[in-house]
Amino acid sequence: MPPPACVCGVRAIKREHAVSSSSVLHCCEGDVLFLLDSSGSVSSYEHSRMLGFLSELLRPFSLAEDQVKVALLQVGTRPRLEFGFDAHGTQEALQGALRRTRPLRGDTNTEEALRMARDWVLKPGGGAGARAELPRALVWLTDGVKPGDVVGPMAALRDAGVAVLVVSTGHGNYQVLRQVVSPPVENHLYFVDIDDMSIITEDLREAIIEIIRARRLHVHDITTRSARLQWRPVLAGLGGSYEIRVGPVPNGGGAGGAGGPGTSPSHGGGEHQRLVRPADISSAELTGLRPDTTYRATLTPESNEDILTPISVTFTTKPEVLSPARVTVSESGLTSIKVSWGPLQPESVASYLVEFSALPTGKLHTVTVSGGQNYTLLRNLRPDTTYLVTVSARHASGRERAMSVKACTQEALPALADLRLTTVGSGSVQVDWRGRADGVRGYWLTWQGAAQGGYSNALLEPPPPRPSASHYLPAGALSARLDHLPPSARVCVSPVYRTARGDGLCCTAQFNTDARVYGHQS
Repeated sequence: MPPPACVCGVRAIKREHAVSSSSVLHCCEGDVLFLLDSSGSVSSYEHSRMLGFLSELLRPFSLAEDQVKVALLQVGTRPRLEFGFDAHGTQEALQGALRRTRPLRGDTNTEEALRMARDWVLKPGGGAGARAELPRALVWLTDGVKPGDVVGPMAALRDAGVAVLVVSTGHGNYQVLRQVVSPPVENHLYFVDIDDMSIITEDLREAIIEIIRARRLHVHDITTRSARLQWRPVLAGLGGSYEIRVGPVPNGGGAGGAGGPGTSPSHGGGEHQRLVRPADISSAELTGLRPDTTYRATLTPESNEDILTPISVTFTTKPEVLSPARVTVSESGLTSIKVSWGPLQPESVASYLVEFSALPTGKLHTVTVSGGQNYTLLRNLRPDTTYLVTVSARHASGRERAMSVKACTQEALPALADLRLTTVGSGSVQVDWRGRADGVRGYWLTWQGAAQGGYSNALLEPPPPRPSASHYLPAGALSARLDHLPPSARVCVSPVYRTARGDGLCCTAQFNTDARVYGHQS
């Protein structure tokens, strides 16, 4: 099915910070593999349009040895690597290779192509020229026709650190494609008509740049109070050490690196940290940070054999979400309700206090739950009653947060107490019954004739429907007379309550010359 507009990569208005051709020549370092569908479902015209799109998309990039490298893997019955990452070091060579590329035809064997990409093309040292310690991206151009089982192979690529982007020129399965791309989906999944591919050129190029931009210092796994720094091992073979200094950015300012301009304003605070790591280490865990705060981390490689420039990155920790942020009610019964809440934060919540009372003015009851538990069962409640339930968390920081919901117990639905039929003539019965509770709103009285059985003739026509009738009677009516009933009619009475029917009773009317009384049958 076609994707919703908010995810479609085709945008009528380009983002204001779209990158121009002149500014991306030396911006990036990384390996980009293009997976091009050239099976029989793609026409020669469509194939040439895709190649033209790739030509325009890649034209601004510098292909120098230490910058961007491009490979092309075509999908057909037998997928083929048209050229690897180390094949073309200039734009002239790359553009010529794209012009010479011809479609494979045959089946859309995307699964085999992805296996090749994972085990060979994108694997550093695999023979196709992929480089270690540099970002890698796979851009899949497909018409969306019978892509095969790609969710698992794409997940394996993402787990191996490969960023996945998709451009679909047909009516691809949106639910499948959104599963295979790397987040955020809105930047990495594009649906576009084959004749309008130029519309997404700048957006897709910018998305690729964000993945392979030359950031030697990266920030990963950012939480409310921690983050992980990772960098290229520039001291490998030189000896020495890395000095890392981390501190909050005044007013959330600063530029460059992950975060850069436009990061959320810092809420201030947070101590400066200094860490030292040996030359053979290329990552560091930052802890003791404050939530929703912008930090700058500066990495200084120190070596007696070479002078290396310090590099910096800014990032913002995630805002703290105090529990409970949600409270839900489930498993509602006559006298009990299960209440759950989240998120579970046992490291910061000492205990939860659950308060509940019947509305509007019921007695207040309380239950205390440990900080490691996110649910409790409220018992001994009144049936068919609305309760106000409030969950409060006591955080170790001294802060408290509470959230309330309304919850309802189920209504009691007693079954009918008694049912009797008295024949008062041929085809007529007197029906008498007795309910069990004052909450009855009325009664449904129904009857149905006996089945005729079998098909009626040689044409195998089905038998006529059984005669039946139903009547709704008010709560004060405890008897009724039914006339003109067919032989062996089945008579049933069910009590009706505010929210549902209770269990009824049924019995079969038997007609004789003498009046007889028949007791209820369940």
